[in-house]
Amino acid sequence: QSGSVKAGKMPEGEKMRQCKQEEEQQQKEEEQEGLIEFYSSYQELFQFFCSNTTIHGAIRLVCSKKNKMKTAFWSVLFFLTFGLMYWQFGILYREYFSYPVNLNLNLNSDRLTFPAVTLCTLNPYRYSAIRKQLDKLDQITQQTLLDLYDYNMSLPQRDWSSSSTQRRSSRSLLHHVQRHPLRRQKRDNLVNLPENSPSVDKNDWKIGFVLCNENNDCFHQAYSSGVDAVREWYSFHYINILAQVPDAKDLDESDFENFIYACRFNEATCDKANYTHFHHPLYGNCYTFNDNSSSLWTSSLPGINNGLSLVVRTEQNDFIPLLSTVTGARVMVHDQNEPAFMDDGGFNVRPGIETSISMRKEMTMRLGGSYSDCTEDGSDVPVQNLYSSRYTEQVCIRSCFQLNMVERCGCAYYFYPLPDGAEYCDYTKHKAWGYCYYKLLAEFKADVLGCFHKCRKPCKMTEYQLSAGYSRWPSAVSEDWVFYMLSQQNKYNITSKRNGVAKVNIFFEEWNYKTNGESPAFTVVTLLSQLGNQWSLWFGSSVLSVMELAELVLDFIAITFILAFRWFRSRQKLSPPGPPPNSQDNTAFQDEAPALSAPHRFTVEAVVTTLPDYNSLEPRGPSRDGEVGHE
Repeated sequence: QSGSVKAGKMPEGEKMRQCKQEEEQQQKEEEQEGLIEFYSSYQELFQFFCSNTTIHGAIRLVCSKKNKMKTAFWSVLFFLTFGLMYWQFGILYREYFSYPVNLNLNLNSDRLTFPAVTLCTLNPYRYSAIRKQLDKLDQITQQTLLDLYDYNMSLPQRDWSSSSTQRRSSRSLLHHVQRHPLRRQKRDNLVNLPENSPSVDKNDWKIGFVLCNENNDCFHQAYSSGVDAVREWYSFHYINILAQVPDAKDLDESDFENFIYACRFNEATCDKANYTHFHHPLYGNCYTFNDNSSSLWTSSLPGINNGLSLVVRTEQNDFIPLLSTVTGARVMVHDQNEPAFMDDGGFNVRPGIETSISMRKEMTMRLGGSYSDCTEDGSDVPVQNLYSSRYTEQVCIRSCFQLNMVERCGCAYYFYPLPDGAEYCDYTKHKAWGYCYYKLLAEFKADVLGCFHKCRKPCKMTEYQLSAGYSRWPSAVSEDWVFYMLSQQNKYNITSKRNGVAKVNIFFEEWNYKTNGESPAFTVVTLLSQLGNQWSLWFGSSVLSVMELAELVLDFIAITFILAFRWFRSRQKLSPPGPPPNSQDNTAFQDEAPALSAPHRFTVEAVVTTLPDYNSLEPRGPSRDGEVGHE
């Protein structure tokens, strides 16, 4: 009889050999199945790709594999071409994400809505609500000019009698004027010379006024021109007087008939329904025509006879000469629902002259979003709009300054709208507001406040390009009857006829108007087209060739995962096994192993199989001889 022995624990070498055989057998089976349509190695993958792809030059890597020099050359050339192509791709992507635009210029022809026109008297009016205080300020100014320049300014004869309340107000005004006096100061290169030095004369002095805060920190607001200094100093006190009027309606003294002698639009007479009135601190009474959105004017034809024609009075009677040193009127053309900033876009009309202003309409429409830093309606601008009008860049800038003025100085500047809960600056209540204002104004001009960065341009703008022509009006041969008719109709009785009236004509030069629009210069379609051009230039292939390259990348990733999975599984098979489960004898053996004095016992279970009988191929039944113990 012959027998075989089955051990309870297989030797380590035998187990590793058995695992290796199973792995080789499984690998042969997988190779016969083709890795489920995947390649068995990276070499096979790249060889198949280079042999079958439609990308130019890739086949040379396979055809020249027996010539290592050619293989190296084509490999370097192939990857260098790829690098150059993707460098061009980077340039295209950078240009695309810079969001360039094309400027589209269109000429349109249509009947045009006439713009709003604002006309100001160019001289602040001596309002009855503040007449006494202004008279007192004129007296103080007269004495100041006499002390500084030895000039005795003539003042009109007025009734200087006043009540006790007005006398207290006059004393208060004098006190505040003395706190902010008009002074002379030597120029920087003559500071060290004494005042009575013969080398210093009156032309070597600067003039200005002193402004201080609560801590007596003062600075000298100086001007190189004495005229500018006197006007600014007088304007500073004038603003304080205006701010003391509790109700702004007290300054609403419109005198339309005495300022506008004649008004015609499109050969029809204007009336009070066609204009609105407002007061400007420096430009006086202002009138805005065609600002009513319910009934806007429309030009039937271009030309001087189909526009707005005004005859205005330019005589300076009972005005304030220290605030305005010019005569005439100031006119500005702007769009509806936009405030008239007369100091920005207006220009002066000369007396005794007919000014003909021709207009050309121009619209600008920006894309916005990522293409330009513009805003649709100002809702995304971090500045509150203080004006009762739509958003414009100038509206935002002035609102920004006013809000900073209220925050820093505790009061609002009189020239700009009043925020909720604030009050206008007045040195009877805010003693140091002048110091704070001029300091803040310097920061504003230097853009320290950030108003010019916060306020963005609107995406849609309407502008009017103006050109003016001038002629004498009325002419020498017609002035007699013109002035006679004006005296009969408008009680025109001034002595200086030539400097007392002016005529203004505002009209469209033509119906054509220009529209400046923006369109994306680099769209997704353009980007794909440019990418395709670069791909065709460097590899002469198509979209399907790109798909072949994408397939190569996917196959490479799939093979990497498969090989990684095989390596991980083989590592698991080669790791040493743990103790057999449910084996109490082996556990006892492991526990007793550290005890060197304990005897080693092995239990072997033998299965003996008898050989077949000589006369028959049937084996005899197995017999269990028992257990053999060895100590």
